[in-house]
Amino acid sequence: MRTGKLFVAGALVFALSAGLAQAKIPVEPMDDAAKAKAAEASVKKAEGAKKGAAALAKAQDLAVESYKKGQAKGGAPMAAAKK
Repeated sequence: MRTGKLFVAGALVFALSAGLAQAKIPVEPMDDAAKAKAAEASVKKAEGAKKGAAALAKAQDLAVESYKKGQAKGGAPMAAAKK
């Protein structure tokens, strides 16, 4: 019985401390330099995403082209994937 009470007390302490640990810290307002730096970083991130999407599209095009070449040569069609 004592072990059960200790467990409940420990769970209660944990639950209360977890709520305090998730409290948000106020954020300082950004000055102009910080805003410019953040905007520059977002532009770089967007450019990187655009390059990544272009590379993915190119790889997919190459895969489709290779598949079509294999089909044109009379290759056996692939079996459907098992679910």
